Amino acid sequence: MFKKVYLVIFFSALTTTVALAQQSVDINFNGLGFMDNREYKAFIPRSRTYSGTRITLDFGLNLDSLNHFIVGVNGLHEFGAKPFFGDVSPVAYYSFQSKTWLFNAGEFPREGLTTNFPRALLNDTLRYFRPNIQGLLARYQSPDGNFTETGFIDWLSRQTDVEREQFMFGAEGKYRPNTYGPFYISHYFMLMHDAGAAILLPNDHIGDNGGFEIKLGLDFTRKQTTFDSLSFEAGTLVSLQRERGVNGFKTPKGVVFNAYASYHRFAIFEEFYHGQGSYINYGDAYYEKPTYNRIDIIYTPFLFNHIKGQFIASFHFSPGQLNDNQEAFRVTYDLGRKVIARFKDGQ
Repeated sequence: MFKKVYLVIFFSALTTTVALAQQSVDINFNGLGFMDNREYKAFIPRSRTYSGTRITLDFGLNLDSLNHFIVGVNGLHEFGAKPFFGDVSPVAYYSFQSKTWLFNAGEFPREGLTTNFPRALLNDTLRYFRPNIQGLLARYQSPDGNFTETGFIDWLSRQTDVEREQFMFGAEGKYRPNTYGPFYISHYFMLMHDAGAAILLPNDHIGDNGGFEIKLGLDFTRKQTTFDSLSFEAGTLVSLQRERGVNGFKTPKGVVFNAYASYHRFAIFEEFYHGQGSYINYGDAYYEKPTYNRIDIIYTPFLFNHIKGQFIASFHFSPGQLNDNQEAFRVTYDLGRKVIARFKDGQ
């Protein structure tokens, strides 16, 4: 069924492109290589090494400067795994892009769209194992660039007799009152809806799980010359958990603080949480602790036009565990979209 849908989208877009004048077809290739070793005594099941390569090849059918159809494939190979590609996901979506609006519908990469979400709500392994959003996303940016708002819905599981219906929806936004001032306010919200299978199990209940953050920030990047980038954020994290028909929303909450500074190829990121432990399905497990501190030391050994290599040493501090650590090396590459064919009148 899904293969037929992808073929319909592809040939419909191709037919429309040929029918219209002065349209184009482009190609894009990008990927991520990662080696991520985690030594977690606080969470033994998550103390493991993630390693592999994820690559994406897609073709864009550009009807005009605003309307685009993109079809392709995204494959993951984990080092040492058999068969070679452990996961192959289709890329097939419509995209509308203007100076102020972005709208995607279909299966499209989340990179650059929801990667600003704090790890408390969306953990960083999604980049490795669930790189696509399956659903809809809309983003608005004001003409002066001082306000952005993004909303999305992402289907996780389709309901069958045995499979549950699951999807998440969320939003993020940022507002800077003064174009040249350092102050800004940001928010992030995510909620996962977990309904039952078509054939209900005894004592099964619909669940909702997620949370939100509201933060005030100061970005001094434009105000000083010592650092390439310097920013601070502070706010609150509230998680949302309930089983319908059993209880109302539980709302564990706490305070969050972030600081980031970069100088040439080096950077440091400080992340701190204190409050009530929160269990968020797609969030970082460390936020289940009442107190958590993470320090990332980042080194970028090579940075070229389309390629970036980065080493990150992370130190995790939580009650009773002061020596959890993580070492990650990631290489990202994106060759950009290259036009391979143009269609003119009569062709």
